[in-house]
Amino acid sequence: MKKESYELFKSATVDEIISHLAKELQTKNESAFWATRVVPFSEAILSVLVVLRDEKKLFNPEGVMVDELTPELFFRWSDFVSLKSLAFKIQRTNRATDESKTEIDLSKLASYLSANGVNLENEQLDFPIPTYNLHQGVSNVIKSLL
Repeated sequence: MKKESYELFKSATVDEIISHLAKELQTKNESAFWATRVVPFSEAILSVLVVLRDEKKLFNPEGVMVDELTPELFFRWSDFVSLKSLAFKIQRTNRATDESKTEIDLSKLASYLSANGVNLENEQLDFPIPTYNLHQGVSNVIKSLL
């Protein structure tokens, strides 16, 4: 990963990171198939992770608090199973009534997951395997950009 990528994830806004990815997509001349998926996928993930970073409530998929948003942490969350679990965890903390309560807007992440076959009402329901495989490919394209 480039040093610039670490700086972006450490302190940039969602829009700044997305803008960087979009520019890199253009310079790498990725096929339109991937180009139309990278930005919405990244924006969905970052819409939650950047808020958690800024509120100093960032954690990894195992639930361990972390100090910094890094490209590696982003890719751990980009695993579609982890991303689904993040959405449900944030839903639960948004509804909490104790000190664990959050007020994170899940609309972008929820919309993205729903459009990709994830049932946001029942965490136990699975999503189609091709969806998982597609997102592994999207993650690989993003890795090549950072």
